Amino acid sequence: MRVLLTGAAGFIGSQIADLLAAEGHEPVCLDALLPQAHGGSLPEWSRRHDPTVGDVRDAGLLDRLLSGVDAVCHQAAMVGHGLDPSDAPDYAGHNDLGTAVLLAAMHRAGVRRLVLASSMVVYGEGRYTCARHGVVRPAPRRAADLAAGRYDPTCPGCGDPLTPALVPEDAPLEPRSTYAASKLAQEHYAAAWARQTGGGVWALRYHNVYGPRMPRDTPYAGVASLFRSALAAGRAPVVLEDGRQRRDFVHVTDVARANLLALTAPPPDGLVPVNVCSGEPHTVGDLATALAEAMGGPSPEIAGGARAADVRHVVADPTRARDLLGYTARVTFTDGVKAFATDPLRSPAALSPQPA
Repeated sequence: MRVLLTGAAGFIGSQIADLLAAEGHEPVCLDALLPQAHGGSLPEWSRRHDPTVGDVRDAGLLDRLLSGVDAVCHQAAMVGHGLDPSDAPDYAGHNDLGTAVLLAAMHRAGVRRLVLASSMVVYGEGRYTCARHGVVRPAPRRAADLAAGRYDPTCPGCGDPLTPALVPEDAPLEPRSTYAASKLAQEHYAAAWARQTGGGVWALRYHNVYGPRMPRDTPYAGVASLFRSALAAGRAPVVLEDGRQRRDFVHVTDVARANLLALTAPPPDGLVPVNVCSGEPHTVGDLATALAEAMGGPSPEIAGGARAADVRHVVADPTRARDLLGYTARVTFTDGVKAFATDPLRSPAALSPQPA
């Protein structure tokens, strides 16, 4: 299979490129080398795939690269919390306009198979149950409660504490950040394209991905990278809130394999979202503690507080990925975090967004 892979030199994209090539497929690699994720030069591990350095918003370039392509694996995006709302034009430009330009080029080329890198951030808060009211959307967390160290959301009907549950793909969507809004917009554009063209889209909603080749020393990186950078400098990793917020940390090699399975599975009818997770939930504090122990560094510092876009608990239901794609994670939390202590990371990236 000949696959156009966007974001092919990135953290996740580079692992997908390696796996596609190892399985006998032909990745056609494209990456813009955005400074938010890259240290400037093309990483050594990506040079073997001879990627084209270019922008996914370049329609003419896409028309050339899509020649003879069987499917597209779209990983290119600006990621992470970012800095502040001034990032919004960059997120919209790279993520949403970029996706729209790509979908238009796929239509011109007659390519009908797409695997889209989506994210768990489209959910906002995860799923919760109330003893009295069943499954509910939690009431917004109030600033006064956060300041007082009351971090868990409550029932909007009775005010009682809620119990977090596994979030399925049909849960209500409520993006809380600019990045999250851009990822949901990508899904909507792809769903519209699928309806108009008869194409099929697997929208892979990645949970908290970590592992080798993560970008470091940048506010656009994931929490695992931030913790490791602190420990490498001899500092304690700083954990917001009380460290008990639950997430699903999934290893990047498992995420790459999920993409391969989606690319080689029969295309779905329209767009089908799929959680890509480990099925092994842990707290953010668990991650900080395990990484500190693996690196022989200081214990985590529990800082309290919360950022405006933060959510409390998002833990994925892995059932659909298993049933539709045959995907289950292979890397355990213990093994993955221990390896991450010494995994190669990407060179330091820019600390502020740069013009595209």
